[in-house]
Amino acid sequence: MAHIQRDRKKLLARVRRIAGQVAALEQALEAGDDCDAVLVQIAAAKGAMHGLMLEVMAGHLSDHVVAEPDPTRRADEAGVLLELLKRHAR
Repeated sequence: MAHIQRDRKKLLARVRRIAGQVAALEQALEAGDDCDAVLVQIAAAKGAMHGLMLEVMAGHLSDHVVAEPDPTRRADEAGVLLELLKRHAR
């Protein structure tokens, strides 16, 4: 996946931020924080994961569907993306 390698530093930075958010969630739970603070941490981590997913999906769409010259491979890659969207929408 060329887009993964091309965007590696940016994606890793996002993953590290997510790891920090999950660590903060764990600390909030261990500290016995109020449920509203825990919910805010959960929402932040979920939003960050969603943003990461969208970024990788956009790269897949751009590099493996739109730019793919072979119609058969383009259809296969579009199918991969559609299956992922179906799983993500659950």
